[in-house]
Amino acid sequence: MSGTPVEFDPAGLNVWSDEERFEVTRERLAEYAAATNDPIEAHLKGEVAAPIFAIVPVFEAMMMPILDVVPMDIFGRVVHGEQDFHFHRPIRPGDKLVSRAKVIGYEGKDNGSTITVLIECRSEDGELVNEQYLTAFFRGVNAGPQVGESAPAHRFDKALAANPPLAKAAAHVDADQTYRYSPASGDPVPLHLDEQVAKDAGLPGIIAHGLCTMAMSSWGVLGEFAGSDVHRLRRYAVRFSRMVFPNDDLETRIWRTSTENGAITYLFETGRGDDLVLTDGLAVIAD
Repeated sequence: MSGTPVEFDPAGLNVWSDEERFEVTRERLAEYAAATNDPIEAHLKGEVAAPIFAIVPVFEAMMMPILDVVPMDIFGRVVHGEQDFHFHRPIRPGDKLVSRAKVIGYEGKDNGSTITVLIECRSEDGELVNEQYLTAFFRGVNAGPQVGESAPAHRFDKALAANPPLAKAAAHVDADQTYRYSPASGDPVPLHLDEQVAKDAGLPGIIAHGLCTMAMSSWGVLGEFAGSDVHRLRRYAVRFSRMVFPNDDLETRIWRTSTENGAITYLFETGRGDDLVLTDGLAVIAD
């Protein structure tokens, strides 16, 4: 392992954050669908949430526990590494949701360190709506050997790429995509909104939100293999591999792998041509 040695605090593991509350409206669901170019009618009408909308109610809760583990002075090195949603039911208008999060583990890797956060979203009466695993990557720091747990695996079988995908789904990132996605998602990070801030950070310009790209891939997969019915989606996970920019054309390529307990597992990648921006994609869909 390489990188600057940095001491993470194991005392912050498995400590739940304060609860965050969120009331779901039809208007907010519709706004999110429109902001991700989602073509599915039920999402655009706000009748049911698009799957990646699940990040919106938990957004405030998900990063707070990291502050109890990671030194504040390295937060400028963090990037979103992976996101893994486990769905128990879709989010619906009128839901009053309660979310909390905790760090479950961290580990030094080549060129940086990962930290894994488990997020739990329930209805007001305690029904489990979804669980999420956020893996963040701190560039250039070494937290040492693994402490605690990692997120569940969702690796792409590279042998699949030797065969043609079962389906492909195209998406286009609009010039104004980040300006629509930011208010719809509640993500105000200026790298997505301010050209100069992005360039000062060493980027060529504004970058698209990774979760917006993930959302675009999800409506592609749902449309191809779930009859555009979000109720059938059980799990959806990706690794964020490359930055995406306004005006990019993307293609999600999907392979079917297995059927178990009445659900079909699909693996996928999303690319800008041959340049993969989402890797290790996994979707589990009820048959």
